[in-house]
Amino acid sequence: MNILYTRTSTIEQNSDRQSVNHKDYDLLIEDKCSGTIPFFEREGGKKIMGLFNKNNINSLTVHSIDRLGRDLLDILNTIKYFTKQKINIYFKQQGINTLDDEGKESSISKLIISILGTVAEMERKQIRERQLEGIAIAKAKGVYKGRNKGTKESTLKFLNKEKNKKAVELLNKNYKQSEVAKIVGLHPNTVFKIYKIKNI
Repeated sequence: MNILYTRTSTIEQNSDRQSVNHKDYDLLIEDKCSGTIPFFEREGGKKIMGLFNKNNINSLTVHSIDRLGRDLLDILNTIKYFTKQKINIYFKQQGINTLDDEGKESSISKLIISILGTVAEMERKQIRERQLEGIAIAKAKGVYKGRNKGTKESTLKFLNKEKNKKAVELLNKNYKQSEVAKIVGLHPNTVFKIYKIKNI
């Protein structure tokens, strides 16, 4: 079975760019989660693990290395697992195969993947740093403010916020609170609050 794997960080993001020509594959597996979540802890990763156990995988195609993950160690561990199973991963954007024509680990590909994986990890850190810098600047200018003390938001208004509605949907589908927080982009405390309200 030849699998095409796609990942987007949020529900709003579109995976069409990653799944072009998906009909050329036996199965399309999509994840909507942060790249920081270890591959085999994702819903799609768990499905792939199940197919591993049934010896149903011949190859995996991924649009680019950062779709596999944004943590270098997890990327390398995931590739190592596939390599042990003699299953090739093909990264379309980079045109890289993890195995050569003889089914052996490609040393050159391993080097390139390590470099690009490091770049993906650095990008994630830079994005986070820019977010924090932006918040700090906004606070200094008096633009970024939390809710005024003593003000209260109605439960209905709280649950009707776009991200909070999506969180409710995912919780109803039995996603873990930690997964919901990462997928939707909410603070874990907010997800816990939504969970408590939902179960009153």
